[in-house]
Amino acid sequence: MMDIKRILIVDDEPSILISLSYALRIEGVEVITCDEIVQAEAALENTHFDLVIADIRMSGVNGVEGLELLSYIKRLYKAEVIIMTGYGTDDIKTEALRRGALHYFNKPIDISELMQKVGSLGIPVKY
Repeated sequence: MMDIKRILIVDDEPSILISLSYALRIEGVEVITCDEIVQAEAALENTHFDLVIADIRMSGVNGVEGLELLSYIKRLYKAEVIIMTGYGTDDIKTEALRRGALHYFNKPIDISELMQKVGSLGIPVKY
């Protein structure tokens, strides 16, 4: 029996949730999406995820909820985390990597690069 891989995508933009879940959903991979941090935390408590892909800014101008979520995941779970943002700075990138992000993407995300990163974790991807 095939081991199902699970990916959690956390972003407050519906178009991102739809396009990433479409891109990443393949046989053997379950994709769950959340548009709020509290939903994501609940999902993490109930399900083991191999990978979390999270937006940094979920609300407001100075939002860094994604970084908080990253630290929370790294403290409590074994999931890898990829961070993405439309408002990146070198400082935020450095902080995300310092907190344990596997990778940091500026939006719009390069889907082929994302697929390479996901595939490198042993998660099946479409090519």
